[in-house]
Amino acid sequence: MDLALAEARKGVGRTAPNPPVGAIIVKHGQLLGSGWHRAAGQAHAECEAVAAAAADHGAAALRGATAYVTLEPCSTHGRTPPCTAAIIAAGISRVVYACVDANPQHAGRADAILRAAGIEVSCGACADAAAALLRPFFKVRATGLPWLIWKTAMSLDGRITRPPGEGQWLTGEAARADVQCIRASVDAILTSGETVRRDRPALTVRMPGLLDGRLQPWRVVVTHHPDSLPPDAPLFSDAWRERTLIRPGSDLAAMLRGLAREQGVLSVLVEAGGKFSAALVEAGLIDEVLIYLAPRLCGGGVPALAAAHLPASLELADLQLTQFGEDLRLRGVIRK
Repeated sequence: MDLALAEARKGVGRTAPNPPVGAIIVKHGQLLGSGWHRAAGQAHAECEAVAAAAADHGAAALRGATAYVTLEPCSTHGRTPPCTAAIIAAGISRVVYACVDANPQHAGRADAILRAAGIEVSCGACADAAAALLRPFFKVRATGLPWLIWKTAMSLDGRITRPPGEGQWLTGEAARADVQCIRASVDAILTSGETVRRDRPALTVRMPGLLDGRLQPWRVVVTHHPDSLPPDAPLFSDAWRERTLIRPGSDLAAMLRGLAREQGVLSVLVEAGGKFSAALVEAGLIDEVLIYLAPRLCGGGVPALAAAHLPASLELADLQLTQFGEDLRLRGVIRK
């Protein structure tokens, strides 16, 4: 299942509105084939793995094999045929999957279909690791809201700006390169009109190879005053200007549900100033926190989170601490 999870990670940020899924096929301890879901409308992970195994070892080699899949195989015909049918047709005798599908059309159906065909089925292997990858898909299915990651870079005293006369960057090149990787893993990047007017960010994935054929993430500008946005800002004038959306901020939850419904967005990275970030936090819309800490004290300036009305402090779980050059990255999920 660890190998299947590694396959699934290849699809993070590429499969919306579908979930990232990985699969491998094993027989007598030998890896026959592997696959991952590359994009909505393309073959699912199980079908990719079956095709790879048949191409390398012949279709007969799949009979009696075991398939490891990070999500319950789909059992209905959508844009692609059901994976349960492909598994049965291949002669696979055992299926191990990590998580039950959150899609009510699929949840629990695969077990009955596969067992009726004489296939052994088990669920729950590496379930926590698989669920972490699937959190955005599961959240949209449960609430209609995408998974929101608040990202900020700050000094040790919580400021996002340096004293006047100094450069704009708080963090070093290694941390900024990691931000590029994070951008490539989400479906949309959310910012405020004030940030666009003040900083004119591009919010693109610029490192070579990270996009690898996929489109830039949607860039979403939330503002009450769209007429005051600078038309020559990169978001509105660069090669990806058609990937920029302007949305009102009167109802943030409704705006986010619209992104999930209309653009198929599962995950959103928030890159904005302290006031807009605080509004999302105060509305209970942030799910995950990503903080880059620079080893400097800046004093004054703009706070990373200008929240004045939190009813209680927010506690983080699943903490990860990673060093990039002289900077530290703290990542955690808000415990709700």
